[in-house]
Amino acid sequence: MKNLVTLILASILSNFPCDASAVEIMQSSALDSFPNPPADHVIAYGEEALQFGELRLPAGPGPHPVMVLIHGGCWLAEYDLSYFRKLAAAFTAEGIATWTIEYRRVGDPGGGWPGTFDDVANGTDHLAELAGQFKLDLNRVLVAGHSAGGHLAIWLGNRPEQWPQRVQPVSVLALAPAADLVYLHREKVCADVVEGLMGGSPQQFPQRYQLASGTARLPLPIPQYIVIGKHDESWAPVGHRYVESALQLGQSPTVIVAAESGHFEMIDPDTSTWPLVLKAAKSALQIN
Repeated sequence: MKNLVTLILASILSNFPCDASAVEIMQSSALDSFPNPPADHVIAYGEEALQFGELRLPAGPGPHPVMVLIHGGCWLAEYDLSYFRKLAAAFTAEGIATWTIEYRRVGDPGGGWPGTFDDVANGTDHLAELAGQFKLDLNRVLVAGHSAGGHLAIWLGNRPEQWPQRVQPVSVLALAPAADLVYLHREKVCADVVEGLMGGSPQQFPQRYQLASGTARLPLPIPQYIVIGKHDESWAPVGHRYVESALQLGQSPTVIVAAESGHFEMIDPDTSTWPLVLKAAKSALQIN
């Protein structure tokens, strides 16, 4: 099976030929210049300061399909949802309501295990409280995230039973997902942030990693779209590991290798990667 998986991935990549020297890859510093369009509503889903979401509503009477957006930043407190506002506004302009969740992260009081997971679960489920007032279609909910947020989106796609589910997403859109926590712990990414996220190593807390890692939550019961930047040297290998794990379990995620993307182009509506991301979101929500 592993050889077959390798061949499938090689076939996927071969469909996206691109000369790396001809592509100027976006750096994280570019996020500082992203605009911060205001949300229509900023709404608390809990009592802690970081337990809130930003709701943006498209034109029209609704009910609106809705996308739960989860920002990345290595699960670290220093990176908040501000860099996701440009992306959220772009999706909303395309007719999709967006609910961008803030959550406690490593370095925040209550962040890490299990608070980070509590927050994204409770934040998503808060849509049940908002649906009537804001004409949201809970039968068309897409969970989406970038990098660490991509991991959390996958986790929401098959969350463990100890996080009871009030809102059932129809699909997952994971952009450059940091989905394999055991691998990332071994690689000591982001100054060994996974140790802080999980409160220890996979050897110390195997059950936690089984409940939290994206690969451990496979197989997902809903369709998933995985976007991987062809030139994302740091995080693309993690995405491919996740896809390989899914294929080995007989799943068929829709894999989009963005030929002109590193880690960040896929979250910028002004890049050539945006049409690929938008098409995936509309396909997931069955929007023509």
